[in-house]
Amino acid sequence: MVYITRKERFNAAHKLWKPDWSEEKNLEFFGKCSNPNWHGHNYELFVTVKANPTPTPDLWWI
Repeated sequence: MVYITRKERFNAAHKLWKPDWSEEKNLEFFGKCSNPNWHGHNYELFVTVKANPTPTPDLWWI
């Protein structure tokens, strides 16, 4: 059995804001997610592929 894992890092940002609310009400309700410069998160994604290689004459280069 062979496992191959790839790790990727990425970022995502969002802003929760209701334009008809005051800045104070948005901050009270949404907290740091109402930041005018957005609020971000960092992620790591791991993807693993598992296979059972079966060598054949046609795949001699593997």
